[in-house]
Amino acid sequence: MRADYQELIDEVSALLGTPATLEGRDFALIAFGAHESEDDRVMDPVRTRSILRRRSPPAVRAWFERFGIATARAPVRIPPEPAAGVLTGRICLPVRHGSVVYGYIWLLDDDVLTLDDPRLDDAMATAGRIGTLLAEEARAGARLGELLHALLAEAGQGAADALAEALGPAAEGPLTLVAVTPWPVTQRGEPADVPTAPPGALALCLMPGGQAHGRVAPAAPAALAALTRPGTARAVAERLRGGATAGIGGTGHGPEDLPGAWRQALAAARAAGAEDRLGAVAAWAALGPYRLLTALPEGAPDPAVAPLLAPGHRELARTAETFLDHAGQAARTAAALGIHRQTLYYRLSRVERLTGLDLGSGADRLLLHMALKAARLRP
Repeated sequence: MRADYQELIDEVSALLGTPATLEGRDFALIAFGAHESEDDRVMDPVRTRSILRRRSPPAVRAWFERFGIATARAPVRIPPEPAAGVLTGRICLPVRHGSVVYGYIWLLDDDVLTLDDPRLDDAMATAGRIGTLLAEEARAGARLGELLHALLAEAGQGAADALAEALGPAAEGPLTLVAVTPWPVTQRGEPADVPTAPPGALALCLMPGGQAHGRVAPAAPAALAALTRPGTARAVAERLRGGATAGIGGTGHGPEDLPGAWRQALAAARAAGAEDRLGAVAAWAALGPYRLLTALPEGAPDPAVAPLLAPGHRELARTAETFLDHAGQAARTAAALGIHRQTLYYRLSRVERLTGLDLGSGADRLLLHMALKAARLRP
């Protein structure tokens, strides 16, 4: 269906003689027309960022929405606003189906088109065709999202069978899940709406409180679940995550494997938020020790290590963790911390006195290392 949108937006561009851009109602980029002009205004910064980042920035969206585009039924002219980064004016064609706006077609306003230009009537007719397609896609996506939510919340075979039937051939796999968390909340403290599914996402649903497999962790933030193929999972995660972290679960061979993949995706997202080296998008397969650590029950730290985790001992905790990360090699640890080796030995002796652990003991080292890594996973 994405090819249909591209063909239709190219049709609008050809009709009006200007590059057109199609965005969903959440301002996510869907399609854009090519341009042949050498005019710098065609490469307007907002248009360029929208194409490169696949979404308009918040300040731009706020400026556009001030002109009533969400309820408009006819083309809307929007003036430039340099303070919001909008250096060139726009004409917005609302993409509607019935009483609902499903997206927007954007035209750079070069003062050639007037709002009573008959070509805009033809362009609005094309916008209506796009609106019908988007409405059909939204209905299908909403149904798949409901079925995915039911499967992840209940993990019943009936829910797996229903999702498999709705997915059709895509249900044969391979499949995986992306978890994006924390999902943003509105000013009323409610989870934000589920966005338009990006290319590669088969279904999206919101899991309040990190709900998974019939369990709810009250302290956990809401998470967005995205059903996708393993090969497109990272691209989907990058498109959806915004400023949050995202995790990619293991590969499943059908809907019945998705509850397990969801738990893995949530664990990977938690690990991504705890460990910088994993990046903002972490895959379950690449978590290393965090595959075990994220499975541990959340609770108070080990009593021996708890004193080291007090705010006043952050530098000692960092020293101990770096020492253990470097397999107890003093030279490498001192170099990583930028301190003299004697300073390192002094700090490590303080760690031993504070915890009562012997850093010459493999078992004590394992306990300390696990406790320090697990502490990163706590909110």
